[in-house]
Amino acid sequence: MQLNQQSIDKKQNSQLFGNPFPWYAKMRRESPVFYDPTRESWVIFSYQDVKHVLSDWHTFSSKVPHPPEQTDFTQSLNFTDPPKHRSLRTLVAQVFTQRRVELLAPRMTEITHELIDRVQGQGRMDFIHDFSTPLPVIVIAEILGIPVEEREDFKHWSDGIVAEDLSAYRAMGDYFRHLLEQRRGKPGNDLVSDLIAAHEGSEKLSAQELVDFCMVLLVAGNETTTNLLANAIVCFHEYPKAYERLKNERALLPLAIEEVLRYRSPAQIIPRFTKVETQIGNQTIRAGQLILVCLGSANRDEQQFERADEFAIDRQPNEHVAFGNGIHFCLGAPLARLEATIGLQAVMERLPNLRIEPGAVLEFVSSQDVHGLKALPVLF
Repeated sequence: MQLNQQSIDKKQNSQLFGNPFPWYAKMRRESPVFYDPTRESWVIFSYQDVKHVLSDWHTFSSKVPHPPEQTDFTQSLNFTDPPKHRSLRTLVAQVFTQRRVELLAPRMTEITHELIDRVQGQGRMDFIHDFSTPLPVIVIAEILGIPVEEREDFKHWSDGIVAEDLSAYRAMGDYFRHLLEQRRGKPGNDLVSDLIAAHEGSEKLSAQELVDFCMVLLVAGNETTTNLLANAIVCFHEYPKAYERLKNERALLPLAIEEVLRYRSPAQIIPRFTKVETQIGNQTIRAGQLILVCLGSANRDEQQFERADEFAIDRQPNEHVAFGNGIHFCLGAPLARLEATIGLQAVMERLPNLRIEPGAVLEFVSSQDVHGLKALPVLF
């Protein structure tokens, strides 16, 4: 999301990435439906408006009206509407099931402890480089059947896609085209092989849609969990009493994870496009306009959440929109939640005094679409 000079000075950008929440609050009060001329888009800040836009696919389309020059990534679940979206999601959901995710728990636990074993004797690590990045990358790579030696390439490409680097789109797309061709000749015990079998049995997925689903799963499957885990450590650092309580009351961990998702949402912005002229708040928006729904603002909306700017590990109910809403609710949410649960449980058990290194300057990813750190030095 680009901002004009009226909303924020460029010198404040680095601060905005790490703490956009005061600005969100200001916009909810003064301009909850805000036109940003630099990106020719409408930014939506309030919880009710965000939820409405995400749930009304008849008015607010996920399909990019004029796709960029690359074709990869533009025919995925994220960028389709019904009936195409419904057929894609139904087919993919038959393969990427809740049961499949649950069966991964022992392997996730094994990977988690292997990562901690590597650093435990050092007394320090970069939590992102040494833990919150490799855990989901290894898990999603194993789900897809990607060889160990190629995982670093995938993290590099995934970061490039978040930064909208066209060469990363092309490189990852080409890789999956090659991998899909390999699996057609020699199926394995992995999600790619199962997708091919489902595709050939139903003829509902085109070759490009197969590639795009693999790309979406890889990017969403590691970026979200990496930032969720690291953001949890930041929240615990900011609220040490809450963290002490959590360590003594482990049953609160699922609620604490939901609160991290609300309080420091890994995804901050989701795009939509108006199919018809519509009204949001007191603004009339023409057909064909770009809409940016601000999840990070919606999840701090004081009209929806009591003590919205407080991190409360026992918050109930907690109807955040960190994973979206409606037909596009994140298919990988169960995977992210399970990885966060296993990862944070292991941290509390084996590194109970883990803390952010005193004096560390935390630099956030230079993106207003995602919320995460470039590095997180910790001691234990």
